[in-house]
Amino acid sequence: MQITGNSAATRLGPSEWFTGAVYLDAITTPSDNTSLSASMVRFAPGARTAWHTHPRGQTIYITEGIGRCQQRGGSVVEIRPGDSIFFAPGEEHWHGAAPDHFMAHVAMAVTDETGAVVVWGAHVTDEAYGQEPA
Repeated sequence: MQITGNSAATRLGPSEWFTGAVYLDAITTPSDNTSLSASMVRFAPGARTAWHTHPRGQTIYITEGIGRCQQRGGSVVEIRPGDSIFFAPGEEHWHGAAPDHFMAHVAMAVTDETGAVVVWGAHVTDEAYGQEPA
């Protein structure tokens, strides 16, 4: 058993990866003992990720608020607390808060053989984000 105290401060998500105010708290980072990356991610209303993929896939678990997500070419979907969403390896997608609600989720992904967890793409446009959920 290994207990790791949380000494890392909450950090603001980089503007290259996110639109709007997004806050990140690391839960675990890849190391010699694990290839799992997990973070608590909190989105202000309207905030969202850029389009991105994960070489080994990603699972997000919604803990509070109301959010939205979309896979490339699919419909925008509303997500709520208790929902668990799996994005397949290489599936281009985004996720974030609804326009008028905060949203928080735990994001979990495994590194690939090169140590990569995520590949970031272009920002989601306001027009794409503003689509009504299916």
